[in-house]
Amino acid sequence: MDAIGAARNLGVGGLLAVAAVHANWARGSSWPLSDRGRLAWTVVGSEEMPSATACLAVTALLTVAAGLVAGLPRRTPRLGRLGASGVVAVLAARGVVGAVGLMPGQRVSETFARWDRRLYSPLCLLLAGLCAAGIYRR
Repeated sequence: MDAIGAARNLGVGGLLAVAAVHANWARGSSWPLSDRGRLAWTVVGSEEMPSATACLAVTALLTVAAGLVAGLPRRTPRLGRLGASGVVAVLAARGVVGAVGLMPGQRVSETFARWDRRLYSPLCLLLAGLCAAGIYRR
C-alpha cells in the first residue's frame, strides 16, 4: 500500500472511531469522563448531552462519510468522489470555524472552547486532510 492509500485508510479509521464514540454516548456512556454532566460540558459546551437519537444520527453520518471516503459506492464512482469531497469540505470547515472560535449560534462553556481549539478542531482538520486522499486515490 502506498502513502496515499494509507492516509485514506487512516481517515476512514478515524471517522469510524469517532462514530463508535458517538454510538457509545447514545448508549448513555460518559466515556472518557466520569459523568454525563462533565461530558456534556466538555464535548458539547452545555449542561446536557444531546439525545440518543442525535448521537445515533451523528454515528450514521460518520459511518456514511467513512464509506464515501473508502470509495463507496463502487458502481457510481463519481457519486462517491462527490460525497467524499463533501466530507472533506465539512470537516475542513468545522476545523477552521472551531479553531478561530466562531461556533455559530452557540454559547459554549470555556471548557468546550478550550478543548475545541486544542483537540476537536485540529482533529477535524487532520481527518479532512487524510480523507482528501480518498478523493485522489481513485
